[in-house]
Amino acid sequence: MAANARLSRLLDSNESIIREICHYLVDAGGKRLRPTFVLLVYRACGGTDAQVDFAIDAGIALELIHSATLLHDDIVDGGMLRRGKPSAFARYGFGPSLIAGDYLFCRAFELCSRFKEHMIRTAAAACIDLTEGEVMEGRMRHNATPSYDDYIRVITRKTASLFQAGGKVAADLAGAPQKTIDAMTRLGTAIGLAFQMVDDLLDILGPEEKIGKPVGSDLREGIPSLPIVLGAARIPELAEMFRVGTPMEGTAFDRALKLLRDPAIVAEARRLASEQIAIARARVGDLAPSLYRNGLAAIIADQIDREV
Repeated sequence: MAANARLSRLLDSNESIIREICHYLVDAGGKRLRPTFVLLVYRACGGTDAQVDFAIDAGIALELIHSATLLHDDIVDGGMLRRGKPSAFARYGFGPSLIAGDYLFCRAFELCSRFKEHMIRTAAAACIDLTEGEVMEGRMRHNATPSYDDYIRVITRKTASLFQAGGKVAADLAGAPQKTIDAMTRLGTAIGLAFQMVDDLLDILGPEEKIGKPVGSDLREGIPSLPIVLGAARIPELAEMFRVGTPMEGTAFDRALKLLRDPAIVAEARRLASEQIAIARARVGDLAPSLYRNGLAAIIADQIDREV
């Protein structure tokens, strides 16, 4: 795939440690969901070969930004496992991982420099949302009071913002009318929200080999994931445990994980994820029939398959 080859070249810093960390993270896997999403939206909205290189670069820029946030998130969270192996933070330490993340951000905006000003502003706004979402999430850690609306505000910024920007820029590059650009922006938001909600469910359901990190990582670190927000509102014991303010271990962790796996909590989380999936399907259904529309539908279906 042209996007993969170009992405790989952009990781090749003149400094060997930066190059090594970037390849260590990006080559480890991941579905390249953001570049795939951008290219499918571009083509589904009528984009031609004439502008496809711009669409590829837009998708790569979002993937670079996403990869940078993974490096920085593991530093903030002290994350020791990423995609089933030691995180870059665990292997290379704080300083090199931080600098490699900065490098990826710079590479992303090097690509963005090709685009029109309003498109660059869209990418910049997504990065601002990401950083603000990270701070919002940090403020809510070990706090039993976040509401579902609080949770949505966080994940709209932290996870959905890049998909939202991708849908908007891809449709714009394709020359789609404003109504379609707005629909693809909403599609990106819904896919991003559903993706995070399913991730949150998998965090408590596992297994570890499927999710690439220890089961219950959010619980251990006091991150207000969807099951935790729903569970703390329903179960006073869980709310109190989550409020303790230190990472959960041992019997306390086992008890909290058992409470979060309550069928009612899991069912409600699935219902909320399904609402976003339904919104995404509706927006895809607005597009003209094509193989690319089918590809977008497959991305949405994959969110359900991940959680089965």
